[in-house]
Amino acid sequence: MTIHFIGAGPGAPDLITVRGLRWIECCPVVLYAGSLVPVELVAAAAPGARVIDTAPLTLDAIIAEMVQAHAAGHDVARVHSGDPSLYGAIAEQMRRLDALAIPYDVTPGVPAFAAAAAVLGCELTLPEISQTVILTRTAVRTSAMPEGQDLAALAQARATLAIHLSVNNLAVVVRDLVPSYGADCPVAVVYRASWPDQAIVRGTLADIQAKVKAAGFTRTALILVGPVLGGAAFSDSRLYAPDHTHVLRPGDGDGRE
Repeated sequence: MTIHFIGAGPGAPDLITVRGLRWIECCPVVLYAGSLVPVELVAAAAPGARVIDTAPLTLDAIIAEMVQAHAAGHDVARVHSGDPSLYGAIAEQMRRLDALAIPYDVTPGVPAFAAAAAVLGCELTLPEISQTVILTRTAVRTSAMPEGQDLAALAQARATLAIHLSVNNLAVVVRDLVPSYGADCPVAVVYRASWPDQAIVRGTLADIQAKVKAAGFTRTALILVGPVLGGAAFSDSRLYAPDHTHVLRPGDGDGRE
């Protein structure tokens, strides 16, 4: 018997991995985050499976369901949105399972920031513009940010930022980023990437707050910030340059493949 933590992906039912879907289809117990996991995925559970929305449950109640399934010898599909390694709150569940000697594994999923980049049709790392992506959030009602990880500190790298769980804190985001990025830095806010009702607001740090307010985004939106979003001029990657050789394309020394 195993608890299978599964990343359901960003929203579109067909963006789950094959492995993740198979676990949902075969496990006799399915625990899922009902506010963010597509109902089509839950519908794939086997007939007679015990399917439970964990949105209204406490951690203790969720673990109790796992313990009950373990006692009955039933595998559990524990379905989280996006990729469970990012803001998935799985570490505390795994800690409890370790203490109870209940085995588990993790199936990754498509993360929200990757889905947002796909929706925008952009690459988050461009030569000579940004070669770093920082995944972060701001503190609102959740845990405080660790020392040195506030936006103002992270902004000094001028990397591409993927800011989660912060659309209601956009005023703080703008305040903390303008000194390093400038008011004209491009911003995109993607609401429910890959869902049927997905929506996009583009702007700059100077005007994004007003635009998002007008759009009415209050949750499930990802904020992307950085010059890569603005069509900045960039050099081609060296990866495919004729004079760039590597083990699979050794060349002949004169620039030809």
